[in-house]
Amino acid sequence: MNGDQAMRAHAATLPAPEFPNPAWVTPRPLSESTVAIVTSAALYAQGDEAFGAGDAGYRFVARDRRDLVLGHWSPNFDRVGVALDLNVVYPIDRLEELAARGVIGRVAPRHVSFAGNQPDDVATIRLDTGPAAAAALRADGVDVAILTPV
Repeated sequence: MNGDQAMRAHAATLPAPEFPNPAWVTPRPLSESTVAIVTSAALYAQGDEAFGAGDAGYRFVARDRRDLVLGHWSPNFDRVGVALDLNVVYPIDRLEELAARGVIGRVAPRHVSFAGNQPDDVATIRLDTGPAAAAALRADGVDVAILTPV
């Protein structure tokens, strides 16, 4: 069994939280929406605080920053694609193109990066850091978030 198969087998045994009444809103049309990226690639800008083992926090990434460090450290993750094109995990240039073409209204002024190594119950991200990051994005006028799981 290779590393990927082992990780998938382990993940299949983990309980998944159930949400009896999930929130739902109908967003405004994309052509009028402000769009942000939320990634689990543990990206951070050079000079900012790196992600540590077990770090359930998040980092904001300014829209204009491209000097990003991939903090995701899983041995099961192939970094080649990201080394060739950051947009593989952080499609900021694609969002800029969509905004220029009028497909989306605006690109958010900042985006959010989490580490993918969350505790099995994901309690912190569900109850603390996730809502805090979401509130900050809402304060920035974000209507839609694109999730890029890594």
